[in-house]
Amino acid sequence: MTAPATPVRLDRFMARANAAYYSGCDPFADFITAPEISQMFGELLGAWVAVTWQGMGAPAPFVLAEAGPGRGTLMADALRLLARVAPACYAAARVHMVETSPRLRDAQATALAPHADAVTPVWCDAVADLPPGPMILLANEFLDALPIRQFVRTAQGWDERSVVGEVFVTAPATDLPVGGPLATRDVPEGEVLETCEGALVIARQLGRRLAQGQGAALFIDYGYDGPGWGDTLQALRDGRPAWPLARPGMADLTAHVDFAALGAAARAGGCATWGSVTQGAFLSALGLFPRAAQLARNQSPEVARQVSEAAQRLAAPDRMGGLFRVMAMTPPGMTELAGFEGCAPIAPSPADMGKGG
Repeated sequence: MTAPATPVRLDRFMARANAAYYSGCDPFADFITAPEISQMFGELLGAWVAVTWQGMGAPAPFVLAEAGPGRGTLMADALRLLARVAPACYAAARVHMVETSPRLRDAQATALAPHADAVTPVWCDAVADLPPGPMILLANEFLDALPIRQFVRTAQGWDERSVVGEVFVTAPATDLPVGGPLATRDVPEGEVLETCEGALVIARQLGRRLAQGQGAALFIDYGYDGPGWGDTLQALRDGRPAWPLARPGMADLTAHVDFAALGAAARAGGCATWGSVTQGAFLSALGLFPRAAQLARNQSPEVARQVSEAAQRLAAPDRMGGLFRVMAMTPPGMTELAGFEGCAPIAPSPADMGKGG
């Protein structure tokens, strides 16, 4: 992909660049995700699925979906846990993977091959394509790669950023999103406010679906929870930070997830939201450290050290445990949800209808 010579809106630039990157590069050469750090991550999410499924009344069958499944490691680890400790849930699961990359679909099929006798995964292109019925959706580092728009607050209103070559240009915005953060946040003049319309659309779709039936959706990503603003667009190339507008298609472009806007959009659809909470708090509540101790038992000192280091990397406040946040979406009637103990659900309200965009 060549750098644009005429202004291209940032979200369109980001969509084209990431499509080229994921079709032609190996993203796992540039970064490592939580499931690749340790099997504990996928196992704990598998346990979360089992407990949530029981809380839904153990529907059989049900859709077990993952959005942005990477190499398929998370789902493979979750299924292995379910097969061992929750065989009824394992048997009831109908696995669906939301993935557009043919190369990553092949990797996911390989990862799920050990479950071929019981699981026949189905791939789809979008969350909206998932079949109806009871559903549990997992999404780890999915939203951060969705295209964003950037607006700059001015005395007259909003300018929008576009890309020319390898630089940003701004011009008065002519196509402002309806609702969402732009309509609700008092941003200082000169500051950047980001919106991710794709994430808000998904949240509203899930909100409507969960308001009408059984299910839950779990999002884990790096981001912030509050009325924030600022430029968070970033790029990784060859495992190192890079200028996001240079060599489009050769770097992974991401931005921090606005969990406050995500939750408002989901509640605008009619569901309840839980959190967000830090990844460290969530995984700790699910039993990360007892599981780490179990895995380290009777192992060599080096293996035990590696297990402990992986747990710290996932949960420590100054590492992924503090940088990543976790939000769940459920029908309004649910009163308990694993990993969110002591965190009351936020019910949909008329005020959310304007915030959701």
